[in-house]
Amino acid sequence: MRIKDQTQFEQQNVFGTGPSNDAYAQYFVGQSFLNPLTDPKCGLFLANVTFEPGCRNNWHIHHAAQGGGQILICTAGEGWYQEEGKPAVSLVPGTVITIPPEVKHWHGAKVDSWFSHIAIEVPGKNCRNEWCEPVNDDEYAKLQG
Repeated sequence: MRIKDQTQFEQQNVFGTGPSNDAYAQYFVGQSFLNPLTDPKCGLFLANVTFEPGCRNNWHIHHAAQGGGQILICTAGEGWYQEEGKPAVSLVPGTVITIPPEVKHWHGAKVDSWFSHIAIEVPGKNCRNEWCEPVNDDEYAKLQG
């Protein structure tokens, strides 16, 4: 369900918005928020990532020598996920996306909806993120659904 009103969205966002994601703001178009759900030192990091309407992260790649990648569990609002060279996938609560390592992709909110997903960093060896270019505004504006 698309939710443009932030107050209404917060009633659906059961894992909480959390503070502004200032540490990674340079890799996002628009405002995002990060609410860690586990301590990264525990070996498996989960965080609720919230995107204001129109917000999306840059293209990026989760590198790993072994294992690695990311899992997204969509929890509130509506968003997009896209792998390089493939059509964008509409994300709604209950959608689960498994992102293998070495796949260039982006994810974020639809232009007219707040959006949250739980991001799970899959453990692996020599894991790191490579942040790439922003999603092209014209291409993003063409997404419908």
